[in-house]
Amino acid sequence: MKKIWAALASLFLLVAAAGCSSVAKAEDIFNQTPNWAACEGDGFQCATVKAPIDWDKPEGKTFDLSLIRKVTDKAIGSLVLNPGGPGGSGYDFLANNWADIGTEELRSAYTYVSFDPRGVSRSSKVTCLNSKDTDHLLYDANDAEWGSAKDLKIQRTELKKFISACEKNTGELLGNVDTVSAAKDLELIRTVLGESKLNYLGFSYGTFLGTTYASLFPEKVGRFVLDGAIDPRVPDEQQSINQLAGFDLALNNYLKDCVDNNIDCPFKGSFSSAKAEVKQFLLDMEQKDMPTSTDRKLTISSATTGLIMALYSDTYWQYLTQAFTEAKSGDGTTFLRLADFYNDRQDDGSYKGNSLEANIAVNCLDSRSSSKPEAMAAQNAKLLAASPILGRYWQNGALTCEQWPYPVATHPESYSAKGAPTILVVGTTGDPATPYEQSVALAHEVLSDGFLITFEGEGHTAYGRSNECVSSAVDDFLIRGKIPSKEPVC
Repeated sequence: MKKIWAALASLFLLVAAAGCSSVAKAEDIFNQTPNWAACEGDGFQCATVKAPIDWDKPEGKTFDLSLIRKVTDKAIGSLVLNPGGPGGSGYDFLANNWADIGTEELRSAYTYVSFDPRGVSRSSKVTCLNSKDTDHLLYDANDAEWGSAKDLKIQRTELKKFISACEKNTGELLGNVDTVSAAKDLELIRTVLGESKLNYLGFSYGTFLGTTYASLFPEKVGRFVLDGAIDPRVPDEQQSINQLAGFDLALNNYLKDCVDNNIDCPFKGSFSSAKAEVKQFLLDMEQKDMPTSTDRKLTISSATTGLIMALYSDTYWQYLTQAFTEAKSGDGTTFLRLADFYNDRQDDGSYKGNSLEANIAVNCLDSRSSSKPEAMAAQNAKLLAASPILGRYWQNGALTCEQWPYPVATHPESYSAKGAPTILVVGTTGDPATPYEQSVALAHEVLSDGFLITFEGEGHTAYGRSNECVSSAVDDFLIRGKIPSKEPVC
């Protein structure tokens, strides 16, 4: 299926029905004691708490919200983490990456706590297609001309099958996985942890979740750091253009670095000729699949997904160079592997987690673009103007949520978080996924008390992967409550 990633991108289980129950009183929700038990190795503890499926009906059905923590002796408190998404598993993030999240000083100062947000992985996950049908949706190209009426008809048919499967195999929770509901779950987590204030570190989409929480519960905000920020005021159409512009910048920066500094660069001409080669490569992929070292072929869908994956960080550029080098000799293996990594597809054909399903479900409840023909045509023109190469493959994204069976959730009237203490925002100048301008806007225009840390560099988010200037400023704030005398540029 073409472009499903851009619209943002076995047996079925009736997940939402499993473990659901009702509570006698609404206040019982906030009086729970987590059933912490050892898990995942030394120092990790896991628990579940009951959360309402619908926060407007707190005495109604509940689901199990999955928590994990890494206990630290003499901790000053709990620091709740969200890795991004939507659809990212906080459980896996903490269990698999604890030693790399933040600095040693921060890990010694806090008990890290994370969770699978509602609809994600262990928290009554959104379940849609089986692995084979997911492969078809994400990887198979159809025989229609790109962007033609026939192409759009096929996409709508495939998306209808996907949505119907989500409804059938998820149940009631599917209509309640929006970000506002997840922010209310955060307040539940704060309460059951016994913390008077919520200390929080959120990356990427986690900044939107954090901003939403701070706007709903400003008096409960402790030390908040939002890294790789989203401007919540920006409508869906503009968010798509902003993100596309970010990836276009990353592609240009990669190509410039490749032709100027890399002796192994597969593009031997100028920057302009390299851009032309990439554009032609994608156009050629529309017409013919490319063999790989496996029994699967690289399609235009997996080629664009692999390309985008490698632009998330300059540490991935080496794999993009390898992918283009192989492709010049007719081998699409590395591009396919990059696409599999992005899609969480395992070597055995199964999918780890449910990031695709949760991502679409949350996004479609949070906001939607118009799918009217004239609106999509106008949006497509803006996308091509934002990126003549990638814009072609970002088009018609409104189709993803066009048939979603639930209305857009109600948002806070304001995202200013008025009354909350200073919130730290971290922005990276070369961030492709959450462009730097959005961090500037969140810190200086949206939040009533925001403070910006700028990292001059490439890649998505900064804390933990950039430099000491960033880490020291974040650590001073989270551990000691100190804010620099002026906004640092690192």
